[in-house]
Amino acid sequence: MSRYAKYSWGVLLFTLIVILWGAYVRATGSGAGCGSHWPLCNGEVIPRAPRIETVIEFTHRASSGLDFILVLGLFVWALRSYPKGDPTRQAASFSFLFIVTEALVGAGLVLFEWVDQDASTGRAISIVIHLVNTFLLLASLVVTSWLASAFPGWADVKKKPSMALLGIGLFGTIVLGASGALNALGDTLFPTSSLIQGIQQDFSATAHFLIRLRVLHPSIAVFMGAYLIILAGIIRLQVQQPVMRRIARLLTVGILLQLGAGVINLLLLASLDANRPSAPGRFSLD
Repeated sequence: MSRYAKYSWGVLLFTLIVILWGAYVRATGSGAGCGSHWPLCNGEVIPRAPRIETVIEFTHRASSGLDFILVLGLFVWALRSYPKGDPTRQAASFSFLFIVTEALVGAGLVLFEWVDQDASTGRAISIVIHLVNTFLLLASLVVTSWLASAFPGWADVKKKPSMALLGIGLFGTIVLGASGALNALGDTLFPTSSLIQGIQQDFSATAHFLIRLRVLHPSIAVFMGAYLIILAGIIRLQVQQPVMRRIARLLTVGILLQLGAGVINLLLLASLDANRPSAPGRFSLD
C-alpha cells in the first residue's frame, strides 16, 4: 500500500472520529457552547475559563479545523501524484469540495443560531443539507482511499448493472439519513414521556411539522434496509473478488444492527430526554 493510500485511510478514520465527537456535542447539549460566534468561540480564539459545554464544542471545532487541513493535504498530494482525469485525483477533489461546504454549512448553523431549542424551518433545512454533505464527504474519502489502495473488485462492480442499483442505494441512504436527522430534531425539541404519547403526537393535525414528519423515518428505514440487504446479495452473486464479497456481508450485518439499534432507541425513548436539550444534527462537521 502506498504512502498516499495510508494517509487517505488515516484521514478517513480521523474524519469519522470528528463526526462521532459531533454526535457527543449533540448528546450533551453543547451545540451552543461557543455562542453565535464563528470561527471564534464566544469572541475569543481560545476561550478562557470556559464552561464544560464550551470545552466540548470548542474541541469539536478545533478537530474539524484540523480535519480540513488534512483533507486539503489529501487534495494537494493527489494533484501532485496523479494525472488529470485519474479517478483517484477526482475523488480527492470531491473530498476537498465537500469539506469546504461542510465548514460553510457548519458556520451557517452557528451564525444564524440554528442550534439549541430553535425549531425554525431554516434549521430543519440546514440540518438536512449538513447531513447530506457529510455523507457525500465520507463517500468521497472512502472512494479516494479505495482507489489509492488499488483494491480489486471495483472494476467488476462498475461494469455490471449493480452499479445503477448501488446509485439507488446511495440516494435512498441519503434520504433515510435526512429523515433521521429531522426525526432526531423533532424528538429533541418536542420530547414525550412515553411511546404512546409520542405516537399520538405524530398523528395530531395540530402538531408541529417536525413531529408529523417523525413517522416517515421508521418506514423509510425498513424499506431501505430490505433493499440494501437484497442489493448486498446481488453483489455477492455477481462479484468473485473475496474482498468485495466480505464487504457485502458486512453491509448486511451493519443494516441489521442499525435496524436493531433503531428499535431499541425507540423503545427506550433514548432521544426523548426532556431534561437534556441539545442541538440535533450536529453529528457532522462544523
